[in-house]
Amino acid sequence: MKRFVSACLASAIALAAGSALAADKEIAVVVKTVNSTFWQNVQKGAATAQKEADGYTMTFQGPAAESAIADQVNMVENAVNRKVAGIVLAPSDPDALVPVLKKAWEAKIPVVLIDSPVSDAGKQYYQAMLSTDNVKAGELCAKALIDKVGTSGKIAVMSYVAGAGSEIGRVGGFTKYIKDHSKLEIVGPFYSQSQMATALNQTTDVLAANPDLKGIFGANEPTAIGMGRALAQSGKAGHIAAVGFDGNQDLQGFVKDGTLEAIAVQGSYQMGYLGVQTAVKLTKREKVEKALDTGVVLVTKANLATPEAQNVLY
Repeated sequence: MKRFVSACLASAIALAAGSALAADKEIAVVVKTVNSTFWQNVQKGAATAQKEADGYTMTFQGPAAESAIADQVNMVENAVNRKVAGIVLAPSDPDALVPVLKKAWEAKIPVVLIDSPVSDAGKQYYQAMLSTDNVKAGELCAKALIDKVGTSGKIAVMSYVAGAGSEIGRVGGFTKYIKDHSKLEIVGPFYSQSQMATALNQTTDVLAANPDLKGIFGANEPTAIGMGRALAQSGKAGHIAAVGFDGNQDLQGFVKDGTLEAIAVQGSYQMGYLGVQTAVKLTKREKVEKALDTGVVLVTKANLATPEAQNVLY
């Protein structure tokens, strides 16, 4: 009996040691949702970086929806409790994630943010931030729309999650540029919660309520897809100038057939790749840049096939 208990105890210790060793080399990647090809492309980049990092493992998680902020907080908290080597996080909310980032900081776990920032209260708790300059990206989309519709008339803004860091910059940059460079009236923004079906229904309603609409902006992947489908279903594709954001196959198709004038495409693969690569460097106490712009490319039918566009489309 004593031998049996000793054997079981030895096995438990070995399993615990193995688990600790695994966590000690684990990079936990937590994104806004796993139900989006944008974040799936981030995962591809992260997986490539993990394979290049000798001896490191990676976990990849995200809530079912971007609006499930409490679920994301729990995922990060679980990673801290596992004592992972590093965390790569795309925060869904600039304030809600700060307390758990503080826990990671107190546990001496390096954190790399991707895509979206946290509020100033959390700045000391992460070591690097990799993202699109969303203000500039929003301005780029606004300029593209003004170039098509002119400086007077009415446009609509179809946004995603109110208060998300990327949304504040992107839609804020878009709106300010429109106000500073035109007399266009803005309808909205409307918030889809990053749900394609919600965006489709919202856009359908906006089109029906505003027959004089000249242009429309869809501020992220699921929202832009829903917007494009609403334009197509209403027979207004090609008659209302539309600019989307992100670059999956659906959105590329809308650019090809003229439903969308342009899409602003982020370096999603680069976010994942550089995020994990930076986290690994931090675990080795190597110096990294505090902020890195991962870039954006405005893709139109004219440049869709160019290497610059193909490098970011997914």
